[in-house]
Amino acid sequence: MTDNDFLAERFEAYRGHLGAVAYRMLGSAAEAEDAVQEAWFRLSRSDTREVENLGGWLTTVVGRVCLDMLRSRRSRGEEPLDSWQPAPSAEPDPAQSALLADSVGLALLVVLDTLSPAERLAFVLHDLFGVPFEEIGGILGRAPAAARQLASRARRRVRGVEAPEADLARQREVVDAFLAAARGGDLDGLLAVLDPDVVARSEGGVNSGAQRVAAGAASFAHLARVARPVLVDGAIGLAVFADGRPERVLVFTFVADRISVIDVVSEPSRLSDLTVEEV
Repeated sequence: MTDNDFLAERFEAYRGHLGAVAYRMLGSAAEAEDAVQEAWFRLSRSDTREVENLGGWLTTVVGRVCLDMLRSRRSRGEEPLDSWQPAPSAEPDPAQSALLADSVGLALLVVLDTLSPAERLAFVLHDLFGVPFEEIGGILGRAPAAARQLASRARRRVRGVEAPEADLARQREVVDAFLAAARGGDLDGLLAVLDPDVVARSEGGVNSGAQRVAAGAASFAHLARVARPVLVDGAIGLAVFADGRPERVLVFTFVADRISVIDVVSEPSRLSDLTVEEV
């Protein structure tokens, strides 16, 4: 096997992930494939012997490519090629179907298109794929704090979109199952509702992977017993109340009827940014 063949093999291992990142950034399967292909061209022309995390390096490259494409699209006043759906007469493409099935819904894709390119990149990379703000700031040429503000602004707009009643009902089922499993220390029950690559974030740090997140949730059974379902910016979440005010809020991102991201918010200034309603 030549060095180029070995590099191509490593790249193929990340192709699905890169396609998912690019699709959510661009909303077009055709443009997403172009972005992934451009990432391969850049990889094949680069010296990556010093790169320790190839997946992170490629995600950063795809992010930069997509950012350039979004900015170019805006300057020309163009719409995404797919208009969020495949052509009715076209044979379904398996790769595109997988991306659509794994996405967080048409409503999210539509509202993402109303964000600025920088807001979209910050939200997609951080909230959907767990990329640190330090790396996102590097892509945007801004400080990590500025990248965090962009993601926060985008998050408020995304969560302000009213979820269909069917989606809310399904979210409630998933959250109720999560809560029941957490209260009982039921690891299998938690694993059943967590995405395998789930990310849990709090002021104390980040956990990733279903096993670690499930173990962490099971260890907080005492908090789960007093938590109750709420609407957080229009989506189902959990909250622990003290003196009638939310003291700790769990904000969930759902992918294919599983929890893919858990944001645990307890810092007062961040809590004040959330709209929490009892259900």
